Amino acid sequence: MAERSTAAVDVADNSGDEPLTAQADESSTADGVATNRERGTDIDEAQGSGGTEGPGKAASAPELHSGHKLASRYRLEECVTRLDGFSSWRAVDEKLRRAVGVHILPADHARARAVLAAARSSALLGDPRFVQVLDAVEEDDVVYVVHEWLPDATELTALLAAGPLEVYDAYQMVTQVSAAMAAAHREGLAHLRLNPNAVLRTSTGQWRIRGLAVNAALRGISSDTPQRADTEAIGALLYACLTQRWPYESDAYGLSGLPKDVGLIAPDQVRAGVHRGLSELAMRALANDGATASRHEAACTTPEELVKAIGEMPRIRPPEPAFTAPPDYQRTTYQQGTYGRPAPRPGVTQPVPTPPPPLQSRTGKALKWAVSALLIAALGLGSWQLADALMDRGKQSDDPNRTQTTDEGDKNSGKNKPSKPLAIAGAQEYVAEGDAQHPNDVDLTHDNNASTGWRTNSYKDGPKIVIKPGVGIVYDLGSEKELSAATLSLRYGGDHTTVKLYATDTLDSSTPLSSMKELGQATTSGTSAKVTVEKPVKSRYVLVWLTAMPYSGADSANYSQPGYKQAITEVKFTG
Repeated sequence: MAERSTAAVDVADNSGDEPLTAQADESSTADGVATNRERGTDIDEAQGSGGTEGPGKAASAPELHSGHKLASRYRLEECVTRLDGFSSWRAVDEKLRRAVGVHILPADHARARAVLAAARSSALLGDPRFVQVLDAVEEDDVVYVVHEWLPDATELTALLAAGPLEVYDAYQMVTQVSAAMAAAHREGLAHLRLNPNAVLRTSTGQWRIRGLAVNAALRGISSDTPQRADTEAIGALLYACLTQRWPYESDAYGLSGLPKDVGLIAPDQVRAGVHRGLSELAMRALANDGATASRHEAACTTPEELVKAIGEMPRIRPPEPAFTAPPDYQRTTYQQGTYGRPAPRPGVTQPVPTPPPPLQSRTGKALKWAVSALLIAALGLGSWQLADALMDRGKQSDDPNRTQTTDEGDKNSGKNKPSKPLAIAGAQEYVAEGDAQHPNDVDLTHDNNASTGWRTNSYKDGPKIVIKPGVGIVYDLGSEKELSAATLSLRYGGDHTTVKLYATDTLDSSTPLSSMKELGQATTSGTSAKVTVEKPVKSRYVLVWLTAMPYSGADSANYSQPGYKQAITEVKFTG
């Protein structure tokens, strides 16, 4: 079984590709840019649309499988793409214990030399706005390129599936992507396959580009005017962000194309409320004759010109955070002095109770004299035992209805001691084998917000997790505390979720699962689970461990693919 995480793998995706027998339109303009307006849909020939190399001799793909190791270091986990003689994999760098992506093709492939050259040139750029190439090697009759894996990033394709981007997000995307591509072109590097699958947004809001030069080399794509091709691609990305439409007639990347026979119309004519300046910017990058919907501006034919045009626009500022006034302070019924009384009916004014008078009555004076007499007698006799007896007798005579507490009662009350919630001081994902799930989201499981949480990856097999012993989170209770139960709120119901609790001695993953003490387990088909500890155990660190998860479909709100998966929205411990 293999994990399916599509958020940040830099692969030569085949989104929108036709079968390998399909032939792309080979017509081109005098400057080498394809006239087919639908070329943004990634329709390439088997040997590359517009490629400089001929078909060459047929290259047989090497026999690879999950678990295969390259250079005794990179363990292949899941094949993401297998196309045109090359394949792309999610892998694990066992030396550095991190996830990576790998492109592999035979050494005798017609484009093997070009891929190696593109990868090494991209690695030399070292710009953090691009997904970095980590290694490019020819070994054992194969050529492979190793690159970063970004588990906290989301493709622009997935973001657009939920709707157009907010104005500030679209502005940040075009600003950062344009500046990154301008820097790449200054070093002589082009992308040529800049589409929504190649642009990622990280959890910190930064935009990154994957596949610089490498993806085009894998497909054998080239252009006589690479700067113009990349600029028009940026314009198409901005158009899609503003309208949730692809600016050509054919559908692509899950987006609907423009109506046929209408031509290229400005984004603010496609959808109401589009920012005027960004609409014109998209048209300047897309319409190379310079004609926009509202006025005639010089066309942007290079990323550098696009950066300059963005700089001339009024800066778009982030939206002000919505301020929610705190609710009026509400005193509890105990503070109001109505604890244990029935709630008043709406609209009925409750009388304010009169406070009792001070002890100035005859009984109060008698009580004062009795206490004074007991104190004088105790001092006169000089015996603490006699003083205690006199004090008890005096209290019993003054308050015959007083309830006496016995040692036996103390013992019985200890047995029925009510449970109390335990505070969580911190949390960290526990990784027994393979990759982490979403380590940056673990704190969302104890933020008292059921709409947020931590999720696992989606798995092909289930409900029992086969590829690894399980997945979970270690919680820090701040100090050693007695634990009696854990209650989990889950996002997905179904057959079935199994949760186990372990006591461990550290917050990180250094302690093996076999050395931990199992406290209890629970299995549920609903969206909540409670694990009860039979004999309360004292521990500072507690591992919540999932070993089985139900199947659920795609969840766009959670950016989750269909598969066997689970998400924990809230965790509560009691002691």
